[in-house]
Amino acid sequence: MRICLIASSRFPIREPFAGGLESMTWTTARGLAERGHDVTLFAGPGSDTSLPVRLLPLSTVEVSPAAMADKFAPGHGWLAEHHAYLALMLSLARTGAEEYDVVHNNSLHHLPIAMAPAVDVPMLTTLHTPPLPMIESALALCPRPPRFVSVSEWTARSWRHAVDSDVVLNGLDLRDWPAGPGGGPAVWSGRIVPEKAPHLAVEACRIAGVPLVLAGPVQDRAYFDREVAPLLGADAHYAGHLSQRELSALLRQASVAVVTPMWDEPYGLVAAEAMASGTPVATFARGGLSQVVSPQGGVLAAPGDAAALAEAVVAAARLDRAGVRAHAESTCSADAMVDSYVDLYAELTRQDDAA
Repeated sequence: MRICLIASSRFPIREPFAGGLESMTWTTARGLAERGHDVTLFAGPGSDTSLPVRLLPLSTVEVSPAAMADKFAPGHGWLAEHHAYLALMLSLARTGAEEYDVVHNNSLHHLPIAMAPAVDVPMLTTLHTPPLPMIESALALCPRPPRFVSVSEWTARSWRHAVDSDVVLNGLDLRDWPAGPGGGPAVWSGRIVPEKAPHLAVEACRIAGVPLVLAGPVQDRAYFDREVAPLLGADAHYAGHLSQRELSALLRQASVAVVTPMWDEPYGLVAAEAMASGTPVATFARGGLSQVVSPQGGVLAAPGDAAALAEAVVAAARLDRAGVRAHAESTCSADAMVDSYVDLYAELTRQDDAA
């Protein structure tokens, strides 16, 4: 099939990934291409040119100083993102049917949904977040909404008041995340922002008497300097924003992975990465993590409770690592994810042909 894969334009689709959405999009693009599909990836500047796909560059615009002088003018970042998606959707409305058999929207922007009825190509949208107001607005005005998929049952339930969706769990290419022996310090990985709360991981591991390594991009420098840096020391250090290979090596040696969301995680890819490495997870029971982390893969703790999380760290470290890996193989496989999307693409194209 000829597939147009729409990514988020905010961050490039390349390592080290800015977050789970970028990692999942990269994995999906590679998996589709390996299955022989013709994939065009609409993604931000700096995306991975080694992917076996055609990269579709973002359209840019320079509006006049007079226009930007308007007191209600949006910021340059908002305008750039709006223009890129507007140009893409107008192009798909004009010639999409000649170029593609299906469009898979992985972005968080409202325009692909709002303009889907103008595109004569079946579209599938993956919901990667809890409900967003701009997308709900687009749905309210969309007479023929596209097909939707959620990345977990929790995410599907959270959107059900606005739209129904199938569930396709995110997946990892397990070849990239081999299991390891463990025995090392605990690891926390992810975007360093307040809603991911790595400071609670430091507190919990300190209570448990377990050393901790933090890894991930600092996307909120003020939060890092205020809440995280003062807690670092001999038993807790920051390793930086690691490549996938570096993070995999770290997780293979970790005794436990600590995940500390202070929001409802739609899925929790960092937990899947840890379990694929054979490393059990200690996490707050929030959002999709309650589905992703089973008793075979980790231990859930009361949200926001560092003392309860410390107990979970100790309990999780006792789990059988072979069992943790087996759980990941049965639930977190990129092959299963990509095959499910291909089946949905085929269903959509059959329905389009019959219409």
